[in-house]
Amino acid sequence: MVASGGSLYRQVPVGVVIPEDPDAVVEAVGVCRDHDVPVLPLGADTSLAGQSTNVAVVIDFTPRLNRVVELDPDAHRARVQPGVVLDHLRAAAEQHGLTFGPDPSTHAWCTLGGMIGNNACGVHSVTTGKTDDNVEELEILTYDGLRMRVGATTEDELSAIIGAGGRRGEIYGRLRAVRDRYAELVRARYPRIPRRVSGYNLDRLLPENGFHVARALVGSEGTCVTILDATLRLVPNPRARSLVVLGFPDIVSAADHVMQVLEHHPVGLEGIDGLLVDDMEAKGLHPAGVALFPPGQGWLLVELAGETRDEAAERARRLVEDLGSRDVTARAFADPALARRVWEVRESGPGAATFVPGRPETHEGWEDAAVAPERLGAYIREFRALLASYSYRGALYGHFGEGCVHTRIDFDLRTTAGIARFRSFLSDAADLVVGHGGSLSGEHGDGQSRAELLPRMFGSELVQAFREFKAVWDPGGRMNPHKIVDPYRADDNLRPGAPRLQVRTHFAFPDDGGSFADATRRCVGVGRCRRTEGGTMCPSFMVTREEKHTTRGRAHLLFEMLTGDLIGGGWRDRHVKEALDLCLACKGCKAECPVNVDIATYKSEFLSHYYRGRLRPRAAYALGLVPWTARLAAHAPRLANFVTHAPGLGAAAKLAAGVAPERRVPSFARRTLRDRLRSRPVAGAAGRPVLLWLDTWTNHFRPEVGEAAVRVLEAAGFRVIVPDRELCCGRPLYDFGMLPLAKRALRRVLTDLRPHLAAGVPVVGLEPSCVAVFRDELANLFPDDQDALRLTALSCTLGELLLREAPDFQLPTLRGRALAHGHCHHRAVMGFGDEEEVLRRMGLDVEVPDSGCCGMAGAFGFERGRRYEVSVKAGERVLLPAVRGAAADTLVVADGFSCREQIAQGCGRDALHLAQVIAMAL
Repeated sequence: MVASGGSLYRQVPVGVVIPEDPDAVVEAVGVCRDHDVPVLPLGADTSLAGQSTNVAVVIDFTPRLNRVVELDPDAHRARVQPGVVLDHLRAAAEQHGLTFGPDPSTHAWCTLGGMIGNNACGVHSVTTGKTDDNVEELEILTYDGLRMRVGATTEDELSAIIGAGGRRGEIYGRLRAVRDRYAELVRARYPRIPRRVSGYNLDRLLPENGFHVARALVGSEGTCVTILDATLRLVPNPRARSLVVLGFPDIVSAADHVMQVLEHHPVGLEGIDGLLVDDMEAKGLHPAGVALFPPGQGWLLVELAGETRDEAAERARRLVEDLGSRDVTARAFADPALARRVWEVRESGPGAATFVPGRPETHEGWEDAAVAPERLGAYIREFRALLASYSYRGALYGHFGEGCVHTRIDFDLRTTAGIARFRSFLSDAADLVVGHGGSLSGEHGDGQSRAELLPRMFGSELVQAFREFKAVWDPGGRMNPHKIVDPYRADDNLRPGAPRLQVRTHFAFPDDGGSFADATRRCVGVGRCRRTEGGTMCPSFMVTREEKHTTRGRAHLLFEMLTGDLIGGGWRDRHVKEALDLCLACKGCKAECPVNVDIATYKSEFLSHYYRGRLRPRAAYALGLVPWTARLAAHAPRLANFVTHAPGLGAAAKLAAGVAPERRVPSFARRTLRDRLRSRPVAGAAGRPVLLWLDTWTNHFRPEVGEAAVRVLEAAGFRVIVPDRELCCGRPLYDFGMLPLAKRALRRVLTDLRPHLAAGVPVVGLEPSCVAVFRDELANLFPDDQDALRLTALSCTLGELLLREAPDFQLPTLRGRALAHGHCHHRAVMGFGDEEEVLRRMGLDVEVPDSGCCGMAGAFGFERGRRYEVSVKAGERVLLPAVRGAAADTLVVADGFSCREQIAQGCGRDALHLAQVIAMAL
């Protein structure tokens, strides 16, 4: 799972250590030293240049060593462990009006240890500086076992340390010798630009910079020492911000105006290329944010700050007045919610340019060069010409206020000729940026992508200084070897392009050329699935904090399974099965992963092969076949309820079914919805027909929801029809990999609904997961079936139908407050905005908590063991506390059957379906 990280490269680690405390780190490094094994300290493993992958023992700090140890608001200092997520520190600091200045786009999941290793920067480093500017002290551990604190050192202190002798004195003495030997070269050859991240920070050892040993180690990429904790500088957080988006004819023109914008002292200044926006539109990414951009083909996002909102707005007004013209369009945003949408466009840059439909795959590798801001326009002109000369395409974006340019380029890394062109391009690109007095890396570091090119930037003598600097700390070369110093070639250790195991699958994977392997290769290691709060992806990781429960970890395992040299079990491999066991199939990754990795589908495909010819766990039959067992129970619902609820007998039934003893089994309705509708007089015969999908949960367990929906649909002028016989979309089957049975169920659906589909009759579903089958799995299983495509287009939720197909329907008024939870499939596949809009139009004061997956996730939360535990913890993360905190007269709204069950069993409150809310108002 940590063989690739976020880079082009793949190196299998010796092993992974997850230490409980700093002493365990010392012990682990000691064991490695005893066996002469390399060590690689690891943060969130998102490095793009290959520095976070190596044949070494990986020490992963994120699961346990992730505390803010101390925060001193008066001194503007914080002491943190290396596994602390940046946003966790920022949240603690913001309680005191402070923040940590550098904030890369991965701020919600990147760690402080990784930021120190890479010398990370981010949007606001234009005013707050890089990470090295904000590190005061480090507690470090050398490979040979010395543990000490380092920071700024006066000349007197330096002499005293050297005079005291010992290993510490030896290190400081050798550092002083390196400084004295190369000081003039450092002053002459280091680019004086805001974003020089390449090479070691030897300039921090110069007398004029305070012989700051901690800052000299920042950006060393784990090649020198292991960091045990860090004392960081905090800065005041601006009280008010305003965002201005400036539109230009192209990205070069935008770059030409950077210096003029900098005269207005922005706290953030980012650039975005029109090509990147084209890619986003092709992928349907952030349409609401893109729609806010003013006309143009290149944009600058300018953030201005003030003590008050009026002051920030005034600064924005002056900027617009200064730059606004016939060729420069502008739009200002004082509303933080609108500004957030715009920033989401910028933050999605790496994912937006990856796996764009109809375009070649793109890669990092030359995504991080930086020049002086005043030379940015000239550099980009020549860089675009260089791209054109190689017939490459690269959408540009980045930190233009500091001259840093990011891109992903459509390198061919699958053929020998393509890799040779890649190497040639790197050489030419390096010469270009050095010719402009720039740096090979302006943020992401050298790692393996650029380390081979460092002599072009610094010259051979300074590269020798780098070797000597590393040797001071790591004379045996065992700390993350062959990165920065004595590096691998840039085309060594490339990830394999084609797997060895060729497989036939049930899903067609049309967006990946029909290849399951290419589907698993979608993951580029950005790590968004490592967020610990916000959104849906990944609920199991949010609970366990284990890499194997991330979208990235699971995708990497599946790809390694197909590659075959590490994971030899193929479809029957227990390690892959173990990683997928706690996937809730929430589909959050399909919507929130920047490259739309779809682990729910991959899991279903895997399980179908894993269990082929084998018995499944008993829960698979008891819960996966509910649509069919419910039909049997409908003949004797009282008997079925007695069996599942009677003392003793109910416990035995749950044991036999693999259901958690803590769970309450839902009761079967005495009369199904189908039976109730048969005896109900038909209304609205002249109205437009709409087919009400009778899902298992509504039909057999909650028919009152369906009755409410019929009332609403008829009030809206529709004539409600239902399928002639009981059908099932097969939703529970996907969770257990019963794909042949699911396909047969869908073929039956397509056959029975064919006349309605041909007539263009909308199919409205009340259970979001069923609608999601028609909108997602159906087209993946039958991509060339015209009836399947029609059903995908005609299926809708109740909210979608009312807003889009009944615009003249006057929604009834209902005053009060509502707490609305969106089913995870609803959010991921259809979007929850229509349901929220319906509630607001009714007059309700609606709160939609960022609750992610409720944790029940269909059958998942009912299964005994660890699944039940994860289910409860996922619900307790946001949703259940929000429901408990809601006033008694607040309506709790949840369309998903499993969501309503989680709320009822976790809080004792009955949640309503949107149909019930509207019917109540009627």
